[in-house]
Amino acid sequence: MNLHHAVEITLTRPATHAELAHAARTLPLAANHDATRLMTVAHAKTPGRALHRVCRRLGEALPVDAITTHYPDSSGHVLLNIKLSPAADAALRRAAACSGQRPRLFVQLALHRALAQHIEEEAALLDGAVQRLLATTTASQLLAAVGRALTPTPGAPSC
Repeated sequence: MNLHHAVEITLTRPATHAELAHAARTLPLAANHDATRLMTVAHAKTPGRALHRVCRRLGEALPVDAITTHYPDSSGHVLLNIKLSPAADAALRRAAACSGQRPRLFVQLALHRALAQHIEEEAALLDGAVQRLLATTTASQLLAAVGRALTPTPGAPSC
């Protein structure tokens, strides 16, 4: 059964009007305000095939940096297809070989480590901000302020 999969395309630079027009002849595209990110819907059996189809259809028409599925799959994963330069691809393959891993697994593990580090750093920043707030207020005052911030007031303007 074929499904439609939302796909996001990140460009290395803004696409020109001519590039977008040319690419849109092979694939329906929606561009963001500065033409560096595009969205499309691909008809395919799996998200992986959708990424492959988009990559194949765009060919060399656009300066593609990465193509990702826009929504997580049933396992909660977002698929990523990165277009590497020949030099970057060779370096990645060498690093993967040195670690005794396949390139795909090597990149996957590196991304997981980077995301985990980012999450830890964000948590540490938040913890520090809370500690600074607690230096000038009580825990109950801070908790009440957080509650007010998270609970919309009826009739209040929303952002």
